[in-house]
Amino acid sequence: MRPILFGISGAFFFAFTYILNRSMEISGGSWIWSASLRYIWTALFLVIIVLVRKQLRMLLVIMKEAPLKWVWWSFVGFGLFYAPMCFSTAYAPGWLVAATFQMTIVFGSLLAPLFYENIETTNGTKRVRSRVPLRGLAFSMIILAGIALMQIEHAKDISLKEMLFATIPMVISSIAYPLGNRKMMEVAGGRLHTFERVCGMTLASLPFWFLLSIYGLFTEGIPSQSQTIQSGLVALFVGVIATVLFFHATDLVNGQMTKLAAVEATQPVGVLFALLGELFFLSADLPSLLSWAGILTVIFGVILHSFASRKKGEKSLRLSKKVESLR
Repeated sequence: MRPILFGISGAFFFAFTYILNRSMEISGGSWIWSASLRYIWTALFLVIIVLVRKQLRMLLVIMKEAPLKWVWWSFVGFGLFYAPMCFSTAYAPGWLVAATFQMTIVFGSLLAPLFYENIETTNGTKRVRSRVPLRGLAFSMIILAGIALMQIEHAKDISLKEMLFATIPMVISSIAYPLGNRKMMEVAGGRLHTFERVCGMTLASLPFWFLLSIYGLFTEGIPSQSQTIQSGLVALFVGVIATVLFFHATDLVNGQMTKLAAVEATQPVGVLFALLGELFFLSADLPSLLSWAGILTVIFGVILHSFASRKKGEKSLRLSKKVESLR
C-alpha cells in the first residue's frame, strides 16, 4: 500500500508540470526553454540536497563506473521523456497531455521482458526474465480506451498535423520514462537512495539540456523572466518532489515487475489534478461529456489494474513463504 500512496502523491505534484507548461505556452514561452530550464533548475536543487546529505562524492564515484550508461539512460529517462512532452503542450491542453501520457502504463507492462526479477525457489533465489502481466495488461487496455475517447473529442477541433504533433511525441515520452527509470535502477544496483539516483540522472542528462538551450538561444532568443521563474517552480514541484516520490515508490518494489506496474498505474490520478489546476488557474473550458467519460474510464482502469496487481503480489508473497518453510 505504501508504494501506491507514494505514487499518488507523486502524481499530485507531477500535475504541476502540465499546468505550468500550458501556462508558459499560452503566454508565448517556447517549449525548448520550458524543458531545458526545468532540468537545469532541478540539477541545482538536487545537488544542494545531496550535498547536505553528504552523498555527492559517493554518487560521483558510482557514476564514474559506467559514465556512458548513466548519460545514455538518463537521456532516455529524462530527455526523451520531457522534451517531447513539452512539445506536445503546444498542441493540446495540459490535462489531455497528462491523459495521453498514461500510455506509459501499457508500455510499462510491455517492457517487462527486457528485465529480470527475483523468484524464490526451493533451491534459492533465481533471476528470471520477467513476463508481460497479461491480466494487468488487459486492464491497461481499458485505460487506453479512455485515452482514445478523449483524443477523439479533441481531434474534432484540430487538424491532422496538430493531432500528430500532440500524440506522437507523447508515445515517445510514454516509452522513454519507464524504460530509462528501470534501466537506471539496474545500473545503480540498489546502492543509491532515491535523491542520489535522481540527482545522478539529472546531472547525466545535462549535456542534452545544454545543447537544447543553445539551440533555443539561436531560434527563440533568451527566455522571459516569467518563464524562468515558472520553470523553477516546475523543477521544485515536479523535478524534485514528484520525481523523488515516484522513484521512491519504484524503489520499494524494485525487482517485482507486477507491483512496479501497479505503481506506474497510479499516475492517471494526475489527470484529475491537472484538469482541476487548469480550471482554477488558467480558466480552461470544462471537458465535454465524452472527455469526462474518457477520464472516468481511465480512473476505472487504474483501479482494476491496481487490484489485479495487488492480488498477484499477495499470491507471490504466499508462495515465497511456502518455499521458505520447505527449506
